[in-house]
Amino acid sequence: MILRNIHPGTCRAWLSRASVRQELCSFSSVPSQPVPPLAQTLQAYLRTLEPLLPPEELSHTRRMVQEFGRHGGLGARLQEGLEKRARHTKNWISPWWVQWAYLEGRQPLPVHSNPAISLPRRDYNGWRSQLVFASKLIAAILDFKAKINTGQLPVEYMRGKPLCMELYPLLFSSCRIPGPKHDYIAHYGNSRRSPTHITVVRNYQFFQLEVYNSDGSRLTESQIHSQLLRIRSQSWKTDKEPMGILTSEHRHTWGAAYNRLLRDKLNKESVKLIETGLFSLCLDSPVMRISDEKYASRKAAQILHGGGTFSNSGNRWFDKTLQFVVGEDGSWGLLYEQATAEGPPIATLLHHILDYCEKPDPKRAPLVPLPMPKKLYFHIDREIKRDIEHAKQNLDILINDLDVNVFNFKRFGKELPKQHKLSPNSFIQVALQLAYYRVHSEVCAACDMVSQRMFRGGRTEYIRSLTNQTLKFILAFDDPTVSREAKLQLFREAVDAYTALTDQALKGHGIERHLLGLKLQAIEEGLSIPKIFMDTAYGLATHWKMRTGQVPANTDSVMCFGPLVPDGYAICYNPQADHVHFSITAFNCCEETHAETLALTLKDTLCHLQELLQPTV
Repeated sequence: MILRNIHPGTCRAWLSRASVRQELCSFSSVPSQPVPPLAQTLQAYLRTLEPLLPPEELSHTRRMVQEFGRHGGLGARLQEGLEKRARHTKNWISPWWVQWAYLEGRQPLPVHSNPAISLPRRDYNGWRSQLVFASKLIAAILDFKAKINTGQLPVEYMRGKPLCMELYPLLFSSCRIPGPKHDYIAHYGNSRRSPTHITVVRNYQFFQLEVYNSDGSRLTESQIHSQLLRIRSQSWKTDKEPMGILTSEHRHTWGAAYNRLLRDKLNKESVKLIETGLFSLCLDSPVMRISDEKYASRKAAQILHGGGTFSNSGNRWFDKTLQFVVGEDGSWGLLYEQATAEGPPIATLLHHILDYCEKPDPKRAPLVPLPMPKKLYFHIDREIKRDIEHAKQNLDILINDLDVNVFNFKRFGKELPKQHKLSPNSFIQVALQLAYYRVHSEVCAACDMVSQRMFRGGRTEYIRSLTNQTLKFILAFDDPTVSREAKLQLFREAVDAYTALTDQALKGHGIERHLLGLKLQAIEEGLSIPKIFMDTAYGLATHWKMRTGQVPANTDSVMCFGPLVPDGYAICYNPQADHVHFSITAFNCCEETHAETLALTLKDTLCHLQELLQPTV
């Protein structure tokens, strides 16, 4: 079943059981996403510009915004269009967001789009233990999928409100398909004969592994293990042509190569099996270990992009929604494609996997012969060979350009802000702004992701994290003439201001998606793009030099992704009770940005903020 430009809101039609529909989507209790009031969004937009713009530019933009928002003006017309859209669709912004942010994006998926999650190294070294753990991992994922299929996955809640669960069934047997102008998502999970296989990749070779017996029961861990041993015996040498590298290309380039590849019947069959598989398992060779300090960064980078064409990048199919990576050295994690998946559901899946991995194998293997895993072959002509060579060069350039710094801040965790009645996430956001200012002597446009799953078909919202209160605090913090008490008061105000923005966004009253909706509504109506979106202030305020995201997981995992702009950073963090995991990425091609410099400054800044809250003298 292929659905072009699909969005999560359509999942209800794909679920085969009424119980799954009722449990997973909980439609009765999840409200529709509201369209925020126009005047409220425009006022909030101007407030976000105040710390970024000089007064004369701000006055010019203010006049433009007032003209757009006047009674009976263009803004009111577009707002009316959005409200009508909200009445007649499940979610007025999610399909547009998925299309605009992901499917129309032309940059390569590795680094620029697909987030990676690196998990604590497993206590093993060597291929034998790698395959034992990989078997357990596959069994755990299949167990999670069974919970979705039978409606046993409990509805999640945030602040006492149920969350929309529509994304979960879409995680499996789905894949992004490249196109010339935009991509689309293919989902095969509810076809008449739902796929029963996964794809295993080792030494750049792809295998179809059936994970269900003929009676529909799942393979046991020992059965899976015996099949992985067979795959290993068929993939001793590294394949000369790493087909998966093609999926790392610029989307337009990959789209053209994809069409050339599929002209051949053998290639078409092999690609289809990768795309329809429940998920992919990448059996990687060891990560080169330089030092314990740099190993965490190297490990995260390995999950994110495979480490390069001489490492494990050929073991990826970046279009696949879910790819689990298991290294020979105990490193492991997953990579996901964002048009279909996002952080919180992935965190829930990982939590289930970790719980499952603590339990012994519950079933004994039945004594039935299993079919040999099927190796997928490709016919590679001169054109495809040239495409692969270009893709290898481009991916290595991208990988060499990315600076990854992962560290565990151990001085304190989320309990410290809580003791002082401060939101841990808001605390970290203000710390990030202060650290950036200390490195660059200026503040910047920054966005933080917040979930919108409390609404039907909701995805994410950006919070513009720089506020007037944060700027005041930053300017005062390193000023010796300002008293500690005054600094503490300004810090509290900055943290509280960010918390208020979060509360607004969680009510569906964030500004970023609303502004995008107004712009896209104008395009939909065949109108010129409104002047406020052509204004230099809008360009400056959406040039996100800091892209941030909190992934609150119950485990010591760290998420990693690339910056949104060439002169920016991407910062992800996972706060635990007494420590915080951070990942910071930047591009080496930009002389101003250095992931390590920002990381060291952030550590110092967090220590100084602890001193502000708990002075030692």
